[in-house]
Amino acid sequence: MVLPRQWAAIRALPRRTLALAALAGLFLAFHFASWITSLEHTTIASSVVLVTTAPLWVAMLSGLVLHESIAPAVWLGLGVALLGGVIVGVSGECTLTSGQIACPPLSYFASGKNTLGNLLALFGAWMSGAYLMVGRKVRPQLSLGTYVLLVYGTAAVVLVILALISGQPFTGFSPQTYLWLVGLALIPQLLGHSAFNWALRYLPAAYVSVALLGEPVGTVILAFLLLREFPTPLELFGGLLILVGIALASRVSTAPTQSPAKIKTGDH
Repeated sequence: MVLPRQWAAIRALPRRTLALAALAGLFLAFHFASWITSLEHTTIASSVVLVTTAPLWVAMLSGLVLHESIAPAVWLGLGVALLGGVIVGVSGECTLTSGQIACPPLSYFASGKNTLGNLLALFGAWMSGAYLMVGRKVRPQLSLGTYVLLVYGTAAVVLVILALISGQPFTGFSPQTYLWLVGLALIPQLLGHSAFNWALRYLPAAYVSVALLGEPVGTVILAFLLLREFPTPLELFGGLLILVGIALASRVSTAPTQSPAKIKTGDH
């Protein structure tokens, strides 16, 4: 029942709107492909720190691309949350002893063997930022169901093509692996990303991107609940900074940029 209604809505859309939604899906696919691949070529710390710079690029380009001004409170919240994300990202490589933080030299994170992975993670951040900005542009014109069907569908097709080109296997995994893959599709993607896409209709892209920095906090919590991995003092401190940064940014009063009369379909 739902899918036929969405297809009917899609067929009635202008070509430009369809193209923008497909472009958002393309950026999302490149984000996933480049970031996940980066983990094979660099440290988790470097990858996480670089990919979480996405909100910074969104904030820097929102004025130029979306003509959305960034309030000082959002810049402050972004800075605090980014610092927290960096601390959480490097917590696996650094230690906190007697009130002092000891980390490997910067050359460890930027060594030659990690260069490809670092570049892929940075590219993943750019693609994530582009995905959010295009979504902010087109999302007020579409219902959430129509938008995610177009964007996720495009991303899925592109990722399958990339997997075929790179020779990645689709079979031969354990049943538990397939179960986790289904869980990834249902919870982080269908629920998590869809929540951000819902917010893009009402909030500036820069603010929504700051909320993305809450992901490391969720990672620490899930690691404790599922893997019984207790967070380190650095992870707790970084997570606290992320939450403070998001709270600071959320103090900004925001409102939809378009009136309901200009929105073609509602979120049903």
